[in-house]
Amino acid sequence: MTISTGDRLPEATFIRLGAEGPQEVPLSDRVKGRKVVIFAVPGAFTPTCHSAHVPSFVRVMDKLTAKGVDEVICVAVNDPFVMKAWGEATGATAAGITMLSDPDGAFTKAIGLDFTALPVGLVSRSKRYAMLVEDGVVKVLNLEESPGECGVSAGEAMLEAI
Repeated sequence: MTISTGDRLPEATFIRLGAEGPQEVPLSDRVKGRKVVIFAVPGAFTPTCHSAHVPSFVRVMDKLTAKGVDEVICVAVNDPFVMKAWGEATGATAAGITMLSDPDGAFTKAIGLDFTALPVGLVSRSKRYAMLVEDGVVKVLNLEESPGECGVSAGEAMLEAI
């Protein structure tokens, strides 16, 4: 079942590379009593994700914060080492975006937004989307039709939706 507006996010644990190595990050700790934007990409360092999706959120971080967003989280089915390097390479980390790894795709599968594109080497990855979550409930869900597009899921589109 694909997640929809009005649904509560499932329990999930992400991995983040911290100062002392990989650490678990329970999703419930990030969303409880908070207004959070979560956006997901098919893969770190892939063309649209790297040149369009992450930069769109870097551009609007201050405006999202001004609208009451407590945190912006980028999720990908990649390992936490790649997510850390990618956050640094794109300026996402410096902008305050939290880069979280869904290493086995458990969260992505639980919300029904996984896909496989064997011709380009993507297996069990996340569809491209952005969602506004308030206290664990999805208030806005902007899902792209194609993994190579970044329009409705871009930072600017989320900013308009809030």
